[in-house]
Amino acid sequence: MTHQENELSTAQAPAPRTTAFEINDHVGAFVPHGRFTLPGAASGPLAGLRFAAKDLFDVAGHPTGAGNPDWLRSHPIPTRSNALVEQLLQAGAPLVGKTLTDELAYSIHGDNHHYGTPVNSAAPERVPGGSSSGSAAAVAARLCDFALGTDTGGSTRVPASYCGVWGLRTSFGLLSTASMAPLCPSFDTATWLAHDAGTFERVGQVLLPKTGSTQLRKVLLPFDLLELAEAEFHPVVQRVYDTLRSELPGEHMRLSGDEGELERWRQAYIHASAFDAWQCHGAWISSARPVFGPAVQARWDMAQNISADTARAAREKQDLVRHRVRSLLGADGVAVMPSASSVAPLRDASAAEIDQVRARTFRLTCVAGLAGLPQVSMPFTTPAGLPIGVSLLGPAGSDLALIGLATRLWRSLQTAP
Repeated sequence: MTHQENELSTAQAPAPRTTAFEINDHVGAFVPHGRFTLPGAASGPLAGLRFAAKDLFDVAGHPTGAGNPDWLRSHPIPTRSNALVEQLLQAGAPLVGKTLTDELAYSIHGDNHHYGTPVNSAAPERVPGGSSSGSAAAVAARLCDFALGTDTGGSTRVPASYCGVWGLRTSFGLLSTASMAPLCPSFDTATWLAHDAGTFERVGQVLLPKTGSTQLRKVLLPFDLLELAEAEFHPVVQRVYDTLRSELPGEHMRLSGDEGELERWRQAYIHASAFDAWQCHGAWISSARPVFGPAVQARWDMAQNISADTARAAREKQDLVRHRVRSLLGADGVAVMPSASSVAPLRDASAAEIDQVRARTFRLTCVAGLAGLPQVSMPFTTPAGLPIGVSLLGPAGSDLALIGLATRLWRSLQTAP
């Protein structure tokens, strides 16, 4: 079949069979144009589970909004679904709608200037985190069993931590990001969130390629990463490390090397990703002149002014970070770290407070992004009952093994006296 014939057959393919929207969306997780249901296969490994998709994922016959009404208006309705959506439908899970995202996924806070802020059911007075805000909110509220999200700079790990659900950043390039609205193609990853360990693991068995059985044989506790998080994280991170240390050789160490180096890593991520984002979206922003919320607009203003020389220096720094982190982990190491720097900020927190939290959290989340590594966030709570996430960071391609280790570890901690 020629390319032209393939395009013609795609365009003439029948629209997917949709049914009425079945969700009582009392948390504002779903976008107005994403209120539809697609049935899954009659049977399969995910039969009995329902999923939602972040409104970056293309679903044939339905618009992709990327969190911005101007994007929604100026982009054609997709004729082809994202491969992950198709895999999940074929595995027997129906799609129950499309969820809210921060604008073009350029935030980890969870608010949206146009569509509002979804409710974090685990802490209603606090934000859900972003940019997979609607997916995390829908899962936390039990409106679906799991939801597709993306993670570029923390967009699934942070809302997973804030909302008390399972989430991860997959190894860069492991899952296809085709037929998905991008933010920074050199950092974007496709992933999912789930409200329980069993579901999280079942989805991984369907979506992740079988890359061989990685054996994780050592555990690291990077104290420079732990120091970035609020005090409530410390005993939980230490307990996770101690539990792993009872079975595996372990080491307390500084992941970043020199004092203050994590801030330089954050700056490298910010500059490299912003330059990448502007290369991806600058022409559309300049021609369509979309309306963004103030915080997101400020990021695009910054991105527009990143020079090629600054981006090149950031990429050189990224290469050094990638080499250092991968060398320390080796082929069989796992690092224990906080998923975010704090509990979810209050919904009425000041801009200064939000920026401070964002900067600290990016010093944590940039590690996996710069190194291209998988990171699984497990849900825990503080003594006050607020959700926090503790993560396992593993070697590239170890996603399935990392999920298996995380779910076994989490279950053992839940049953321990």
